[in-house]
Amino acid sequence: MDVEKTIRNLKLRGYSVRHFATGEEAAAYLDAQIDGTTVGIGGCMTAKELGLYDKLAAHNEVFWHWIVPGQETIEKANAAAVYISSANAMTEGGEILNIDGNGNRLAGQVYGRKRLFIVAGTNKICPDFESALSRARNVAATRNALRFEAKKTPCKLDGKCHDCRSADRICNALLVLWAPMGGMTSEIILIDEELGF
Repeated sequence: MDVEKTIRNLKLRGYSVRHFATGEEAAAYLDAQIDGTTVGIGGCMTAKELGLYDKLAAHNEVFWHWIVPGQETIEKANAAAVYISSANAMTEGGEILNIDGNGNRLAGQVYGRKRLFIVAGTNKICPDFESALSRARNVAATRNALRFEAKKTPCKLDGKCHDCRSADRICNALLVLWAPMGGMTSEIILIDEELGF
């Protein structure tokens, strides 16, 4: 993976990019940048690993359905001024891929907020679109499926996407961001650690 090439291409696509050696540094940066506002967090293991909820909730109103489950929390998160999510995969060319089951995390990245932060470990970077799509489907989505005990999907058995027709399928939509969405400031936070799925 070529981190510097990825950063150059993300910037060429119009993103602001910050690069940190550690998750601790990245979390401190986000804590300083986001203050006195409403914050939504999508389903995001990286945010959990960085302890972002506790940091940000000390001086913001933060909505995260992993902390307070329910549709009302999801709706408030998607109406927040700031949204935090991650990437299932990212190409060295600067494309950002995410797969979702319910769509709230994808919706949060494309419309209705002032600022979007996509926080990702450099382990998410792939050489090209095909390898990024494979990573999103066969690494991120299958590992995510394991979090849901009640879900019965074939990927839980062998760690490979089967493009299944299971009623329990959690990968119903793919979002590819080619550039920042109009009307919001989008910043990519890259961290030199293995984070998330």
